[in-house]
Amino acid sequence: MISVLLVDDHPVVREGIRGMLGTETDLAVVGEAASGPEAVALVAALSPDVVLMDLRMPGGDGVAATERITAEYPGVHVLVLTTYDTDSDILRAVEAGATGYLLKDTPRAALADAIRAAARGETVLTGRVAGKLLTGMRQRAEPPAVALSPRETEVLRLAADGLTNAAIGRALHISQTTVKTHLMRVYEKLGVGDRTAAVSQAIRRGLLPEA
Repeated sequence: MISVLLVDDHPVVREGIRGMLGTETDLAVVGEAASGPEAVALVAALSPDVVLMDLRMPGGDGVAATERITAEYPGVHVLVLTTYDTDSDILRAVEAGATGYLLKDTPRAALADAIRAAARGETVLTGRVAGKLLTGMRQRAEPPAVALSPRETEVLRLAADGLTNAAIGRALHISQTTVKTHLMRVYEKLGVGDRTAAVSQAIRRGLLPEA
């Protein structure tokens, strides 16, 4: 028998989920919580196998509760069940230690199967949620490596110092057209459209030490 703790600030939602799971002979709802802190307290008291966790609750954030539960009770698996599917919500929940992430429109049979999988320690993500998770991770990731040539670095360094194309050309003994060409290549490599953004990106990526 898999024991389940329901966490949602809406009583009608908890009642609906309890009713959905009531037909499953191997699943048993052992408790209900209306906030994150209450969920943590009930996990300590009941030691459920799986916690069905809502994310946004006025009495306490579900992500914070998930982080505490997974850190303090490693045998308990948290399965997020929410109406929110933004990249940031999904990423925060997974980073907090959630075993899976489901939306409240998940069919009864799929929810039951997800609880069983979570109890086994398996990751539970729908295709849409998995895609959003990957998107969020890419956005959080460091920018791809970029290499500027020595001349491009020289040109950008002088541009950062406020020199015009003409002044850069005189300093490096090259034409204004060549200066512009170097800058355009830098913009393309850094994915920007002007000098200010190029300098900022180059510094952030460690390509141009701050003066």
